This record gives sequence, C-alpha cells and structure tokens, in this order.
Amino acid sequence: MEKNHFSQIESPKNVKSFGLLPDGKEILCYTLKNKNGAELSVINYGATITSLKIPTSENALVDVVLGFDTVTDYIKSYYLPSPPYFGTTIGRFSGRINNAEFSLNGKRHFLNKNHGEHSLHGGILGFSRKIWKVMIITLEENPSITMEYTSKSNEENFPGEVIVKVTYTLTEENELKVLYWAKSTEDTIINLTQHTYFNLNGHKTDVTNLKLIINSDKILDTNKELIPTGKFITLKNNELDFSSAKQCPSAIDTTFALEKSDAVTLSSEKTKLKMTVHTNQPAVHVYVGGNCFNQLKGKESADYHSKSGICFETQNFPDAPNHNSFPSAVLKVGEEYHHQTTFTFENI
Repeated sequence: MEKNHFSQIESPKNVKSFGLLPDGKEILCYTLKNKNGAELSVINYGATITSLKIPTSENALVDVVLGFDTVTDYIKSYYLPSPPYFGTTIGRFSGRINNAEFSLNGKRHFLNKNHGEHSLHGGILGFSRKIWKVMIITLEENPSITMEYTSKSNEENFPGEVIVKVTYTLTEENELKVLYWAKSTEDTIINLTQHTYFNLNGHKTDVTNLKLIINSDKILDTNKELIPTGKFITLKNNELDFSSAKQCPSAIDTTFALEKSDAVTLSSEKTKLKMTVHTNQPAVHVYVGGNCFNQLKGKESADYHSKSGICFETQNFPDAPNHNSFPSAVLKVGEEYHHQTTFTFENI
C-alpha cells in the first residue's frame, strides 16, 4: 500500500496529522517547545497558529489563542456569517481595499470582491486558505519553523508572482517572533499580517476582564463600511484612547497608527500573564471577536462568541494603495518585503 499520508509513516514526536483536505491531501501540525515548557503549534494550511501554551507563575500551561482541532473546521469557518481567520497568515493584502480596486504604475487593477463591494484579507482564496511548504524546522534552542508559499501572478487579480516566507520562532524568553519576507516578479502591493485571537485568561473565556494598553494617539477615520477616509482621529478624550490601561472593549474593529515599535500591552489578573507586542509596521488593527455562531465548536469543544478573543493585526494601513498620504504598500521588483512582529509573554 502506498504511503500517501503522514499518519501512515513513522513520525517525529513534534509532528502529527491534522486531518485531510477534500482532495485527500494531508495537513500536518508542527509543535515547538522551549526550555520553559511553552508550546507553539502551527499547521501548513494557511501557515496557521492553532495553539500557544504559556506557563504561568504557578506552573500551569494556559492556551492563550483561539483555534480548531481539525483542518475540516478551519475550512468550514470560511463559510460562517463572518469568517474569523483564526491564527492565519493574511495576504496578499490584509484589511479592506475600497471597491476591490487600485491603480499601480498607471494601470487599474480589479480584485475579487469577497466583502460586499470590497476586497478583504486577500480576496476569496487568500493566503490563509493555501497549503504552505515547510522549509526549515529547528528544535534546539529558540525552536522555529519556516514556511513558504508562491502566489502566482494574477492570483485574486493581484499583479506579479510573489514568493512569501514566514518564520515563527518560540524563544527561550517566551517570545513568539513572527517574520514575514516576500519578493515579486513585478511591481505589486503587499500587506501581510498574523491574525491570531489572543485571550490571556484562556481560550474558553472572554476578553472583557483583560487590561489593554495601545501606544497610539490617533486612529484611522473610516466610513460606515470601515473603509478609511484618508483622515485621522486624535484620541485625546476619545473612548478609544488606551494610552493607559483600561478594560478590554467588548467590541472594536479599528486601526491605530503607531509611532513607536512598542504597540500593545495586554494583561490578565487571573493568570498573571502579560503580553507585549512590538512591530516594525506602521499600524495595528485591533479587533475583538471569534464568534462561531453556534455552528462550529472551537478546540476542546469551546463555544466561541463575539468576545472570545482579541486580534492585534500589525500591518500597513487598510486601503493604503488608494491613499497617497498613507505609507506605501508597493513592493517593487528587486526589493524585499520585511515584516517583524514579536509577542512577548511575562509573568506579573
């Protein structure tokens, strides 16, 4: 019998089957562990983080991210009323692009529409729904995994063939480091992000008792469809001013402009865990959600709802290709795209 599936082959301890795609291809789950006992699990479907277990001061392991137990549930989640994109790599362009179109080098490009009249998170079949190739795994000190995906020219109507790599590193200091790299065969646009939903109380609870700091003094102004107008709103005396610690909001879907690399601090009085987010990106889009509408169970049979987790989507501004005043989202031939974000966990 031909061994088509990983489960039929003698497997290393850090790799297991995560289920089959409709075409029979097997998706694998890779687990990294550091000397402190922290554990990161990633699948090659969407370069998706499925689990992140952090040790508390009481030597308990808390899974601080939302996810599913099988690839079948990840696939089904894209047919929910509002797909959650749990833990995935978003591309080619995270966030919204107005009317799913933009101009580049004098040519108008019309993208696939998957969010009303707009493009959201890379289109109908973005990077989050692709099979990524595992390139390198290191299991020694600071274990890491590097995955690669080649996006063909005109995929979702984006110009240029783009090679994308992501490296997840679990350091001995309990940091999750995310590094994105990309290059293109022709001028294109790119805006990658990691779409993990965090909950420092554990993935089965809600985020409203967490404390949040966002180091930003302005947010993007948007219309009722959350498309940027090109203007900014200062946060002084604004309810979205999180410059000092406040309770996590029960609902938010907002882009915060960043002036410094230290973007966010999230903390839990229950587990005594603190997470800080550092990035080289110009913005962080903050979103509370995770609702599975009682149609799908989360991992460990969790019932995810609209306040289950909070995302910190470090990225360029949404709709950047349509605003000259925003940081450029153009990746030119011969240039390289570099995105670095670090999630640091500490006991408090």
